Amino acid sequence: MSQKMQTKAEELKDQVCGMNVSIDSKYSYRYKSEDYRFCSEHCLVKFKAHPEDYLKKESSDTLITDKESICTNENLCHVNTQTPYIDEKATKYTCPMHPEIVQDHAGTCPKCGMALEPIVVKAVKEKNEELIDMSRRFWVSTALSIPVFALAMIADLLPSLLPSSLSMKIVQWIEFLLATPVVFWGGWPFFVRGYKSLQTMNLNMFTLIAIGVFVAWAYSLVALFMPHIFPPMMQMSDGMVHVYFEAAAVITTLVLLGQVLELRARSQTNAAIRLLLELAPNTARIVRKNGNEEDIALENVQVGDVLRVRPGEKVPVDGVVIDGESNVDESMVTGEPIAVKKFAGERVIGATINANGSLLMRTQKIGADTLLSQIIDMVSLAQRSRAPIQKLADVVSGYFVPAVIGISIISFFVWWIWGSEPRLAYAVVSAVSVLIIACPCALGLATPISIMVATGRGATSGVLIKNAEVLEIMEKVDTLVVDKTGTLTEGKPKLVNVHVEDGFSENELLRLVASLERASEHPLSEAIVNGAKDREVELVKSDNFKSISGMGIIGEVDGQTVAVGNLKLFESLNINALELSKKADIERSDGKIVMLVAVDSTAVGFIAITDPIKESTAEAINNLHAQGIKVVMLTGDSRTTAEIVARKLGIDEVHAEVLPEQKAEIIKEFQAKGRIVAMAGDGINDAPALALAHVGIAMGTGTDVAMESAGVTLVKGDLRGIVRARVLSRATMRNIRQNLFFAFFYNSVGIPIAAGLLYPFFGILLSPMIAAAAMSFSSVSVITNSLRLRGIKL
Repeated sequence: MSQKMQTKAEELKDQVCGMNVSIDSKYSYRYKSEDYRFCSEHCLVKFKAHPEDYLKKESSDTLITDKESICTNENLCHVNTQTPYIDEKATKYTCPMHPEIVQDHAGTCPKCGMALEPIVVKAVKEKNEELIDMSRRFWVSTALSIPVFALAMIADLLPSLLPSSLSMKIVQWIEFLLATPVVFWGGWPFFVRGYKSLQTMNLNMFTLIAIGVFVAWAYSLVALFMPHIFPPMMQMSDGMVHVYFEAAAVITTLVLLGQVLELRARSQTNAAIRLLLELAPNTARIVRKNGNEEDIALENVQVGDVLRVRPGEKVPVDGVVIDGESNVDESMVTGEPIAVKKFAGERVIGATINANGSLLMRTQKIGADTLLSQIIDMVSLAQRSRAPIQKLADVVSGYFVPAVIGISIISFFVWWIWGSEPRLAYAVVSAVSVLIIACPCALGLATPISIMVATGRGATSGVLIKNAEVLEIMEKVDTLVVDKTGTLTEGKPKLVNVHVEDGFSENELLRLVASLERASEHPLSEAIVNGAKDREVELVKSDNFKSISGMGIIGEVDGQTVAVGNLKLFESLNINALELSKKADIERSDGKIVMLVAVDSTAVGFIAITDPIKESTAEAINNLHAQGIKVVMLTGDSRTTAEIVARKLGIDEVHAEVLPEQKAEIIKEFQAKGRIVAMAGDGINDAPALALAHVGIAMGTGTDVAMESAGVTLVKGDLRGIVRARVLSRATMRNIRQNLFFAFFYNSVGIPIAAGLLYPFFGILLSPMIAAAAMSFSSVSVITNSLRLRGIKL
């Protein structure tokens, strides 16, 4: 037996669509001595045609891509142009500003110098070593900087207050002794990061800080030890030259304060993921085959286990209720505050809270396959993705630091050549101020921090955003295309009527149809099979089953050829069903779905199925119209049924009797007209259209392949989630624009002032210490503004 066959049933995956497949699946294919299982005939046929294409895709998903390159300054750091590779066995670290940077140990980003963060957030908040280190350096530096600053201010402004025993030389020596450990111990991380940035030519904020602080300290050192080399105009009456040790120390301390505040604020951006992680219970109560019950660790739960969920307890994993009745609070994963009634046959989601009844459930998904785990994975990946608007900041940042260094040098020489006396002192002050105030950190943080907070906020309301680009485009959507079944409707169809022509009984017709439909994965097929079981109709084996996409199915039951589907199917088989179809219009006029039936090329009856419209659909469409969005329905159902549903809901445009491949063509037509199109659907046949639309929106109640093709997943499967996604998108983009404006405006105003633009008019020259405070404030303000998204009402 091959290795594939030895794999547990829950670990088998369809190579085409990625869905979990049972080892007992009848759709199998042996290729190169390996057995593969598939969820449907459709996937089996696709794999048979090009097996190597799907096997290559599988292998590429588990390996680091060959587009990676090694950073010049970190042997263990790799830059990946695709989604960062995550090794589950080891914690990987990445940069919030540069998600392509991934390494297997904590440290700093080789591009921007920021502290790296773990890709996988853990439920228990780990010690932030970077924050601890920066805090220690900040408090020690503060203790040393305060006396340096006080002594310098008194010596400059109120020298009469100094004791007579303290000469200016002694004052400068005290400043030197106190400031030097602040600069070289407190500010050591900045010098290391600045040096690395010069090594790799990835100039960043630490390049400017390191140069600025070192220039201020080095200038002061020379002035202390060799005052005689300075022009007489710069020397005081005792031959000493003014020093800026207090500026170097206070700048370092203020930058450390900014780092501490920034690291604290950044730690809050993962609060949503940490909240989700904390939802999962640690244990589950298993019911053994002998009836005994015991609590076991959650990681020991297996697929197929029977678990008891008592009142007030959390549902341990995803599964289906097999006995009992209760209300379950699913608000933590769907955003809906109203508890949901659960009874036998209903699905339950891990981490939701059982309210008042005892439930017995059978486990269906565990570990990484549970909805909660998938939500956490999706949010984590979305937080590390980049929005198109980030390109603007990237382009500016690429030229910004070299430009700032250039401006600083020009400012130095302009002051030295044409400035007021003492020229050299003013030149140093203006050059250092320009370097310090022009930190580009706020510019780089403007987009990624907002994205991190917004995607986490969306997840807590049942709106899962696949990547930042989707979040940006969602704001611009003006056309929403929706499938009917499972999107506008409950997606739980029920058999309501069986019509037969002469020569057949209802039960006989239902026996033939249900026996054939048992081989299909379509939700309407499930409704027919369940309807037959309710009527206690005994089903038999079918042969030569064939599904014709968008039309229906054909097969043999008891030696008779049975066809079930729409009028298009019958026309393709040259079966006359016009009269039968007219009779069925009575059912269609009531909004029901009708499936025509033929036996041995003769139309013999039809089956009517109802799929109720979701209670929330009308409200959602009204809200979408209020936002100026055009709503279009695409469905394979008959035009009569589709138009009735459309009239009830106020849908703007209807395309009925549409084949799956035609859905994508209609999306293209809208896009050709300049419309920004979002497509909402829940089935396998919706996947191509979901992938083609500007934004694909999958119902969380639908298939895995639909969710894989979509950019947004609504956990609740409720169209009101689209309204939430729009509100979230608008708020996020507004927040990003505020951040970018603030960063651009701040630098546009700050740099000229630091260079001395106001001095000729008002005699104002910006102190490097004030520049450092302003620089730290800019980064912290951007993060604080982004964190406001946590409180947005969706």
